[in-house]
Amino acid sequence: MQEEESKALRGRGRPARPPEEGREAAVQAATWLLLNEGYAATTMEAVARHAGMAKKSLYQYAANREELVALVVRGWTDAFLPAMAHDAAAPGEVLPLLKEILQTVAARVLTADAVGLFRLLCTEFPARADLLAVYQRNGIERGTALLADWLQRQAARGHLLLPDGQEVAGLMLAMVIAEPLRQMALGLLAPVPAWDAAQRIDAALRLLGGQAFKVAGA
Repeated sequence: MQEEESKALRGRGRPARPPEEGREAAVQAATWLLLNEGYAATTMEAVARHAGMAKKSLYQYAANREELVALVVRGWTDAFLPAMAHDAAAPGEVLPLLKEILQTVAARVLTADAVGLFRLLCTEFPARADLLAVYQRNGIERGTALLADWLQRQAARGHLLLPDGQEVAGLMLAMVIAEPLRQMALGLLAPVPAWDAAQRIDAALRLLGGQAFKVAGA
């Protein structure tokens, strides 16, 4: 009898979710609200309601709206980590591994959701500066730092001559990501996966490898 009452009580409450599943639901809800309702509407209450969870549960993942947005953007850069865990065993492996990394980056930050957030940031709205700071810190700056760290590891192994890894990483991402993102935000290019980044990545790597541009006699 006591067991039946306990089951009935649990049935009236929200079913428990594994932490990762709850976190993903919060991220998806925050993303949807940002892109469809705007930053002002992306409140903790609205995200909890859209994710189908108690507000108290949402606070396990983020303390406020800024942290929720950070979860969204940081989730994109977290996706880079597995590809960046591999180091080249010889100089000849650097460009193939770099190509794989850049493909991973493009597949995550040139999606419709990522383009939608970038497009939102190009408009004026209350608290835009706060959202832009979160985006910059967890997206652009973190992604550049992760790529720079990988490049510096290859240089430390003797596979690269690299005076400034941060600068090279920034230029590389500008070539491969920033320009397509601009065109996608303007509606001139379809987001990934409709657009394939492989050709642009190959062109950037040819430039880095001295094949696409080289001063005569140098």
